[in-house]
Amino acid sequence: MIIDCHTHLNNYHEERVRSITECLDHLQEDMSANSVDYALVLSSYKITPHRPATRDVVQATRDFDNIAVVAGISYLHYKERDLREMADFLRDGLVKGLKLYPGYEPFYPHDKRLQVIYDLAIEFDVPVMIHSGDTYSPTGKVRYSHPLHIDDVAVDYPDLKLVICHVGNPWIRDCMEVVYKNENAHADISGLVLGDFEDRFEQFMLQEIREMILYAGEPKYLLYGTDWPICGMKSYLKFIRGLGLPEKSLELIMWQNAARLFKLDVVDGKVVN
Repeated sequence: MIIDCHTHLNNYHEERVRSITECLDHLQEDMSANSVDYALVLSSYKITPHRPATRDVVQATRDFDNIAVVAGISYLHYKERDLREMADFLRDGLVKGLKLYPGYEPFYPHDKRLQVIYDLAIEFDVPVMIHSGDTYSPTGKVRYSHPLHIDDVAVDYPDLKLVICHVGNPWIRDCMEVVYKNENAHADISGLVLGDFEDRFEQFMLQEIREMILYAGEPKYLLYGTDWPICGMKSYLKFIRGLGLPEKSLELIMWQNAARLFKLDVVDGKVVN
């Protein structure tokens, strides 16, 4: 079974605006072609013609039984009405987690303005996914997205479930310490490449992830994700299988950790909620 915990319906190649429906059809095609059973779609921290609002992503995906939504939140622009809407989505089970984008926006994850976000996640027992490491946009400020800043959050909110996106790349060793030290901290392996892996870079990244698992132990903290459509699903599946892990460890990464963290009920190899 495969759960991709990190996909988007955004237009990253902005020559034209593709509708949510077009992006969703493309996602479904790639999932089917690569035998991906379930995907979490992360909405953006900003709303533009290329980046649909959470409410639009929820509406577009609510009839799909193989997709759930993680709601992106803007540190700079969230209002009380946004939090009320988010609470409604969480209460109705239409959103499975929250996402913050430090680096793309200039804030640290331990900023006190985020306490209300973390309290909301704890109340509804959902994970907060936090961007870390390099940014897709050259205008991002990566000093805000270093994974060590997430250690403060993990310590100050021990009941909060956290996902460090992109394993903090290029600061993977710092990420491995945060997940090793804090039981409430996890990491996804998404967004390590643009498009498909080239052989030399693939070997480099495989060694980085192997060292992380060697240091931090059995990968109950590691989640499979791609950052689709920025990264190719077929190439990513080849990459993860190239780790050469025992089947038990591979199953943890490919779906079991995500099912547990996002409270997805799996029956006979299929998510039923």
